[in-house]
Amino acid sequence: MTASTDQRSLRSGRFWLRVTALTAVASLTGVAVFSPFEWATSWRRLLEASLVSFVVAFCICPPCFVAMAYLSPIVTRRFAFVVGWAILIATLAAIAVAGTAVAVAVMTVVGYAPPGAFMAWFVAALRQSLVVTLTVGIFMTAYELSKDRLAEATLALRTKERDEAEARRMAAEAQLASIEARVQPHFLFNTLNSIAALVHDDPAGAERMTGQLAALMRSSLDGHAHPLVALDEELRVVRAYLDIERVRFGNRLRYRVDLGQGTAQLPVPRLSVQTLVENSVKYAVSPRREGASIVVRAERSGNRMQVTVEDDGPGFDPTVSPDGHGLALLRSRLALLFDDRAALRIDARPGRASVVVDLPIADRG
Repeated sequence: MTASTDQRSLRSGRFWLRVTALTAVASLTGVAVFSPFEWATSWRRLLEASLVSFVVAFCICPPCFVAMAYLSPIVTRRFAFVVGWAILIATLAAIAVAGTAVAVAVMTVVGYAPPGAFMAWFVAALRQSLVVTLTVGIFMTAYELSKDRLAEATLALRTKERDEAEARRMAAEAQLASIEARVQPHFLFNTLNSIAALVHDDPAGAERMTGQLAALMRSSLDGHAHPLVALDEELRVVRAYLDIERVRFGNRLRYRVDLGQGTAQLPVPRLSVQTLVENSVKYAVSPRREGASIVVRAERSGNRMQVTVEDDGPGFDPTVSPDGHGLALLRSRLALLFDDRAALRIDARPGRASVVVDLPIADRG
């Protein structure tokens, strides 16, 4: 029996079906090995010997199975290998002796064994019982213990894999939180710089921008618990940010938002579109007297969505993207959230700069 067998499994029909099958195998083995039959042996004698062998085997096998079920896990854990198996073999031998005695007593009671021949029958049957019991019992016990240890090792391996996967998930979440914590101040500092630029020349505009920033930060912090938000919620933050920057840039900042059908509720990384828009404000609107136009566009194609932020500014060098840069942070967040299923594509040249975030639709927040 396996080391994990309990009383409930011992009462199961499957357990006793297996015991019965192995009892039959043990009895047939005893007949084949120890009975001197020839081709001329009658079927009646063969059936009679098989029945006697089955009675002996039935008095031995079930007790052996039950005893090994309870004893083998205790012995193999508490004793050294040699001592443990010595105890198990001694137990099997003791059960073989007791079972043989019971079997001969039963055959005497039913009249099959002649009265007064108990000891002779017992001695004759004991040799067969010991050999078969020890052979089958040791093999089955070793097999079941090996199978149980394999099951325990498999369970331990799966538990270790689960723990490692959980550790990797927690590490990824911590890394993602760290990156997002850098995105929020990145946006905040840029906006504060815009407010500082207005304080002397346009105090009323600076005051208005401060109020808009406070409202925007409250809204942004409310959704901080989850890394993915619906696109329309992300665009609400984008519009609020652009309205703040418009206080500073006036008509130099022009923007348009085009949403394709069925894209409004699709999930995107929080502050992802805002990061792209902020990049356009930095490189297209701010350095030019005439400013620039920014277009935010979302399109669905099969099971993917593309969010594009495009401007008509002077462009920028996409190869220069230090670790703290907004696009570098966004690329890292995409890798943590979607592995290799999301992509960030940049097409920047004089007169046009376009950044596309390609996302799988199936990953919902």
